[in-house]
Amino acid sequence: GGFGGLYAVRRLKSPKLKVTLIDRRNFHLFQPLLYQVATGGLSPGDVSSPLRAVVQNKKNVTVQLAEVTGFDLKKRIVRLRDGEVSYDTLVVAAGADTHYFGNSQWEPLAPGLKTIEDAIEIRHRVLLAFEAAERETDPVKRKAWLRFVIVGAGPTGVELAGALGEIANDSLRDDFRSIRPEESEILLLDMAPHVLSSYPEQLSREAELSLIRLGVRSLLGVKVTQMSEDGLTYERKDGQTQLIAARTIIWAAGVKASRLADALASQAGISPAGGGRIPIEADLTLPGHPDVFVIGDMAAFTQDDKPLPGVAPVAMQQGTYVAKAIEERIAGSKPAPFRYRHTG
Repeated sequence: GGFGGLYAVRRLKSPKLKVTLIDRRNFHLFQPLLYQVATGGLSPGDVSSPLRAVVQNKKNVTVQLAEVTGFDLKKRIVRLRDGEVSYDTLVVAAGADTHYFGNSQWEPLAPGLKTIEDAIEIRHRVLLAFEAAERETDPVKRKAWLRFVIVGAGPTGVELAGALGEIANDSLRDDFRSIRPEESEILLLDMAPHVLSSYPEQLSREAELSLIRLGVRSLLGVKVTQMSEDGLTYERKDGQTQLIAARTIIWAAGVKASRLADALASQAGISPAGGGRIPIEADLTLPGHPDVFVIGDMAAFTQDDKPLPGVAPVAMQQGTYVAKAIEERIAGSKPAPFRYRHTG
């Protein structure tokens, strides 16, 4: 029910096709705007749409609210927590989860941003920080409440940092009496030498200048080594460490493919690529299994010697391609290899 799966479903137009859409949530989440929910700009309902409403005009589509637990590729079966579904063609587009790089103990201390629940939790922590600072009389403790640390300077981290800057400098500017929200300290940490490291350098520079104008300070080329309720410790490239006292930490440092990627890789007898993603063929199929497509954040696809980024336009184009490929196969023709066309 994410971008990849939904675009495939909506474009499978032939009435001869019986389509089953399975998701453990009954709504489609518009993840690109999830940071706006996390910072209070939008409500959860603004970024989610009921799946049944989205496909209500497609009479060949059935929606099942169920959790997929695994696959039997030989028998062509999708295993559910409470049953199973057979298939002729399978499209797996289960997305990605937050990746703590072996430090799962940090998850309760620094929530990621992949779900509605994550966004609500972050919003709660941010607003609570300002309220706690308003009541705090110890200047050192107050400063820790007004210091927000975001780990990860990719698109999510940059968007969150910018939105926090707007909150502090505009939205909450006149709402308190004991504190000045505009004096909040917003820190953006990353191991890369610049923000948005996967984007062109010019865009990165422009983004960093915009963040500076919003009061965001970037600490780059650093690695988080420890974390607690009172803050975190990072290490610079020269081996020196530094403690940051902060009561609000948000994790935006990475993602890993859905756990279903491991199940698919095991069934297919292949090794996952970086981030647990599934290496796929030029037509987006699972190696050795032409009846199984893997798309979106789960897929490791290289184009022009570069991996495609885990962004919505990639998943949308892959979903559209898969729908067309399925219908071309039924018509007896072979689809051309997938090629992502950059947008914007």
